[in-house]
Amino acid sequence: MTNPFSNPAPKPATQDGVFDDSERSLANRNSGTLLETLALDVTPTGAHYLLTHFDTPLLDDSTHRLTFQGAFTHPFEMSMDDIRARPQVTLPVTLECAGNGRASLSPRRYSMPWNCEAVGTYEWTGTLLAPLIAQAKPAKDVVEISFTGVDYGYDSGIGHFFGRSLTLAQLEELEVLLVYAMNGQPLLPQHGAPLRIVVPGWYGMASVKWLSSIEALTEPFRGYQQVNTYRYKDNDQDEGRPITEIRVKSLMVPPGVPDWISRARFVEPGPVTIGGRAWSGAGRAITRVEFGVDGIWHEADLTGRSSRYAWTGWRADWQAEPGTHVLQCRATDETGAVQPLDPPWDLSGFGNNAVQTVRVFVGD
Repeated sequence: MTNPFSNPAPKPATQDGVFDDSERSLANRNSGTLLETLALDVTPTGAHYLLTHFDTPLLDDSTHRLTFQGAFTHPFEMSMDDIRARPQVTLPVTLECAGNGRASLSPRRYSMPWNCEAVGTYEWTGTLLAPLIAQAKPAKDVVEISFTGVDYGYDSGIGHFFGRSLTLAQLEELEVLLVYAMNGQPLLPQHGAPLRIVVPGWYGMASVKWLSSIEALTEPFRGYQQVNTYRYKDNDQDEGRPITEIRVKSLMVPPGVPDWISRARFVEPGPVTIGGRAWSGAGRAITRVEFGVDGIWHEADLTGRSSRYAWTGWRADWQAEPGTHVLQCRATDETGAVQPLDPPWDLSGFGNNAVQTVRVFVGD
């Protein structure tokens, strides 16, 4: 159809700490996790973060089909019953939005104003994708496999179905799942029902929802969400670098009780146990978490993880003394990568893994 957004207005300039009606509207449609649920290995159903680019499709499970098409030598299609009949796998996976933390960058990008809550861990149930790709038999000249959902909309004047791709080499390395259930229940509409993929260890944009087609390509995929965004860019002219694996990060459960509006914390004096979660991409193990009080760092105890793609629990004891304090947490993964104190700047605010800061007042 004729493109009604062919000459989009440029994104407005931003002011730190000030958000306009469009950004507030995005924040109302999307949602972060509840930081208090970081105390749990698995995020409760409905509390996982949510980012939906366009409208949420409402699809009929009984008629939905997944097609394997393009440069496969044995293309085919599957019903949801066919997919559920495959060998079943349940895998706890931590997903994080690539834009998580964007609101704290300066200058920031005009977009969904995430603070730090765009992360969660569900137990995803489905079947491994690799055997189905092998069954469809990519032709010898195939270089990538694309994944396309039924959600359609416009971004920067370009109309498109949300789609992403992975190279054959990436597919060999990644335990990609075709997912139809979460936390033991069917997928919720907003999380991609009836079918999505989950790409463990990568930022959430790779885990395409409302999946309808898998296509073998003999040339690199040029979809909007692959080449126009989700790339680390230094400026508007920069082609950028693809966003893939999650950077090492940690969060704490804010202690004490909050103020309703500011979310500032009040804690009574005495011994306090602080806990939270830490994670990294590509299944990398967390080897260390430090808990900081007013710039002084202490070693935290690690309490383990439920799978190589799930976050790791940590805890630390703090003797809270009267006054105002700044609490922080900092993770290190098995490669030696450490969370930075200052946000790594990127044009669109992607991949911000700077340490979390929580201001606390301790008093009787």
